[in-house]
Amino acid sequence: VLLHTATANGFQMVTSGAQSKAINDWLIPSVEGRLTGLGGEDLPTVVIVAHYDSFGVAPWLSHGADSNGSGISVLLELARLFSRLYTYRRTHAGYNLLFFASGGGKFNYQGTKRWLEDNLDHTDSSLLQDNVAFVLCLDTLGRGNSLHLHVSKPPKEGTLQHAFLRELETVVGSQFPEVKFSMVHKKINLAEDMLAWEHERFAIRRLPAFTLSHLESHRDSLRNSIMDRRARIDTKALIRNTRIIAEALTRVIYNLTDKGAPADTQIFTDQMQIQQEQLESVMDWLSSQPRAAQLIDKDSTFLNTLEYYMGRYLKDVKQHHVKADKR
Repeated sequence: VLLHTATANGFQMVTSGAQSKAINDWLIPSVEGRLTGLGGEDLPTVVIVAHYDSFGVAPWLSHGADSNGSGISVLLELARLFSRLYTYRRTHAGYNLLFFASGGGKFNYQGTKRWLEDNLDHTDSSLLQDNVAFVLCLDTLGRGNSLHLHVSKPPKEGTLQHAFLRELETVVGSQFPEVKFSMVHKKINLAEDMLAWEHERFAIRRLPAFTLSHLESHRDSLRNSIMDRRARIDTKALIRNTRIIAEALTRVIYNLTDKGAPADTQIFTDQMQIQQEQLESVMDWLSSQPRAAQLIDKDSTFLNTLEYYMGRYLKDVKQHHVKADKR
């Protein structure tokens, strides 16, 4: 009703600042880092992706706590947990892990699109080039009692992505029965101006990918709202979702089910447990500032802090810059 009243009667937003100017030419920075698996160069790669930018009617008020501060928080905590497993030879997995904090997510995942082009079309050596097991995109994971795995194409039995789907069901069913888990199948609609989820960027390039979110539909209005603030994040749900993903991912890359590990085996306990204080402080930091893509340039404190944080746990951490498509 408020929106209709404002648009129907020609209301204007009035500020006391200087005259606004259109931003025509801006960079989209992203950050990547990796953990290299044990056992040669031709190992399969699991890619973990989350876009860091937010969106809303007023860019300066777009703090994007759930969308997608929660996704980045989970990505950073996964980087920390798996860096510990990859430190010791006896707990080192036979998979490469590639972490990508993408920019321009709210602008049709432009950072991801150009990163894929650079890695698949313009280079001879890239972890994305040869053997991608699957791509896991993290989006809106900070609330609710549901988890949905969004796919463009249901995974085939016998593939690693199908194994990950089964492990998610196993972990949720045996350890978190209060969570409603489902797979949501939606074909990519190339007639639409905007893609629904980030995994579709990878699926278009024939890479097996899916997005994990507590939202059942990509059309949920809170994904692009200035009301998406820190107070709306349920810390318990965020920790639980991080735990579910970490446990399922570990069961897949260490092949624990085939090795006879019971469904209720908990890997991330005691000294390896998820650190609530750290997860909360990262969430506080992310949601304390506007992260609209057009406000973040390559020299921003936010981006440098993100790169530094990823550099604590990952190897070969670097920024990736592309110019925004003017359309």
